[in-house]
Amino acid sequence: MAYKNINVAVIGAGVVGSSFLKQLAGAKSQISFNLILLSTSKKALISRDYRPLNLESWESDLVKTTEAPLSLDNLLDYLKKSPEPVIFVDNTSNESIANFYPQLVENGISIATPNKKAFSSNLSLWNQLFSGKPSQGLVYHEATVGAGLPIIGPLNDMIQTGDKIQKIEGIFSGSLSFILNTFSSTSPSDHKFSDIVKSAKDLGYTEPDPRDDLNGLDVARKVTILARIAGFKVESPTSFPVHSLIPKPLETVSSGAEYLEKLPDYDQEMENLKQEAAEDNKVLRFVGKVDFPNNTVSVGIEKYDVSHPFASLKGSDNVVSIQTDRYPNPLIIQGAGAGADVTAAGVLADVLKIAQRL
Repeated sequence: MAYKNINVAVIGAGVVGSSFLKQLAGAKSQISFNLILLSTSKKALISRDYRPLNLESWESDLVKTTEAPLSLDNLLDYLKKSPEPVIFVDNTSNESIANFYPQLVENGISIATPNKKAFSSNLSLWNQLFSGKPSQGLVYHEATVGAGLPIIGPLNDMIQTGDKIQKIEGIFSGSLSFILNTFSSTSPSDHKFSDIVKSAKDLGYTEPDPRDDLNGLDVARKVTILARIAGFKVESPTSFPVHSLIPKPLETVSSGAEYLEKLPDYDQEMENLKQEAAEDNKVLRFVGKVDFPNNTVSVGIEKYDVSHPFASLKGSDNVVSIQTDRYPNPLIIQGAGAGADVTAAGVLADVLKIAQRL
């Protein structure tokens, strides 16, 4: 049975959430998407009679409202009573909300989200979400890896049609892509590694504390998700080797500012790595790998020949290579892997896919 009306509940109205709501208002579909709830950490718009909220005035309405957000239990009760099917859109990176997903899907509520926490934390949570019970809500999370790039969808299609994955490798961090692409293309006299890290922070490519990118954990979360889809029983993002780009003595300094101040003392280590690669006509890239023949999952710096697709990457783009029995010459997917608009588009595409299946 195809529904003509789908109710949508949205948590998060930051840069991704705002872009999502604007895109939802302009979505081209035969299905009507009715926004029934919009919540931030401090305020909420809630349609008590489940009639659509105004998608044109949500920003001013949110400023005016004095209504507090619902607790997760009360949110579940509210969504369960919806007269139409509900898609829950979580545009946050909140771990508590992610941990609550099983209660939502067990009650037939579908989820579309860029929140990596539910899919890259404990394997037991993953198993709960994808148990395959017919009564469960659907769960789509394309934007957890590569923002709007079509990575998870094609990977799922390959596996479900019987293809066998051999290797997945990719550059999954826009900030680390920018840093190493720039670093590999400069001579020592131009820019040192520490200069490029500072520049990446100033341009907004990194987190406020760049160590949150350079420790490799964000990439490890994305690799965990892809590995699990492909069939690896990865327990957590810390259960396999992750090579941090943070010098050991700087891992525990008190702030990002102190880290940036002391980073120039360690520039020579990265410069030596770059020179070793250059002598072999190679460049450095920060890569996540899922390797079935060798039964390994890993994240770290790799050297690539200048003719390799990863070597020609520009700016902050992401790229993933998927090698399978059917694709011995790997399928390469490349493009903007971060940014509010492309992330929101990935979430909206998932909402449309869920609606078509309901």
